[in-house]
Amino acid sequence: MNSEITNAADKILQRVTSGEPAERVPGVVAMITDTATNTYEGAAGVRHMGSGEPMTTDTVFAIFSTTKAIGGTAVMQCVEEGLLDLDAPAKEYAPEIGELQVIEGFDDAGNPKLRPPKTDVTTRMLMLHTAGFGYDFFNENYARLARDHCQPSVVTGTKAAIRTPLLFDPGEKWEYGSNIDWAGRVVEGIRGKRLSEVLKERVFAPLGITDMAFTRTDDMKARTATTHARGADGGLAPMDTFALPDDPEVDMAGHGLYASIGEYMKFIRMWLNDGMGPHGRVLRPETVEAAVRNGLRKHQQVVMLPGVIPSLSNDAEFFPGLKKSWSYTFMVNEEEAPTGRPAGAIGWAGLANLFYWIDRKNGHGGFWATQILPFGDPVSFTGFLDFETAVYRHAKAAAAA
Repeated sequence: MNSEITNAADKILQRVTSGEPAERVPGVVAMITDTATNTYEGAAGVRHMGSGEPMTTDTVFAIFSTTKAIGGTAVMQCVEEGLLDLDAPAKEYAPEIGELQVIEGFDDAGNPKLRPPKTDVTTRMLMLHTAGFGYDFFNENYARLARDHCQPSVVTGTKAAIRTPLLFDPGEKWEYGSNIDWAGRVVEGIRGKRLSEVLKERVFAPLGITDMAFTRTDDMKARTATTHARGADGGLAPMDTFALPDDPEVDMAGHGLYASIGEYMKFIRMWLNDGMGPHGRVLRPETVEAAVRNGLRKHQQVVMLPGVIPSLSNDAEFFPGLKKSWSYTFMVNEEEAPTGRPAGAIGWAGLANLFYWIDRKNGHGGFWATQILPFGDPVSFTGFLDFETAVYRHAKAAAAA
């Protein structure tokens, strides 16, 4: 990556970590990769606003829903090996999912009204977020279950956290939620192992990933950034007691990993290289091609995520007004984005304002990592969009030179 983009990216990172609290983030790590190596690595700000410990490129983050694509990779490996039929009932592999019912609101006493689903949940539905699961911070029925009926949050890492009712009959529509956590349970049922073991053997080893896990080592804990809460006045406060659990009851395929960002870039490069890693193949080229294409039906569409718990999420949407679809398991922008990201590129985000994209057409990808709640933080999200825009602007200028 030429010096112009390096200088532009450095300026963006310095800008978003400077100034008054309402105009800044505590710290950020951002990286760009091509098919071979990282072409930009930057860090600015601090891991913790109280201690002032500097943010570094080897800082460990709770990567939340950027975990999903990694869990989805383990699912697609099972498909490749003929061990998983995406259209078979998921209860054949994870029996507990067959016990869940559909919620149809609440009765006069405030208790949930439940009925059996009209169809079975399939793993394809789980991968596409059409199975009927949601999140309490994006769905009022789930928020009410949490508030009035002690339904545990998914961030507790417990079995009870994902034993939620379905919001609608499986396959009816798209709603973003805990689907991939259940897909991870499908993988565990097939492999007969914890997901952590499956990922270590089948994804991390061929990619040379060692600094990514559901349970942190002591060294990883020492390098972990603190999550900060942005208040209504725009100020930032460290959430010193908030963290994804180490040694969770369930290895959550949808949100549970910790990682340094350089390790995630190895995963992005695998998608840029048709499934190949430096130490072996992770996915076949034809599986990669299938996994990055829209899998939704015409009546299903990716929609804005409504923030129903303000402390956890704002209303959030990538590229409003542009058509977005979903694949296994990424958002696909079906039109060129204002940043320059082309139609057909893939990407997604994590709750604490982590964002990435993978552009297989042009052979590069990027990641922007902060640790702030609520999701859709205006400073972090705008910084990410500026970062991505700078990448495409300078790449276009370099190509024209």
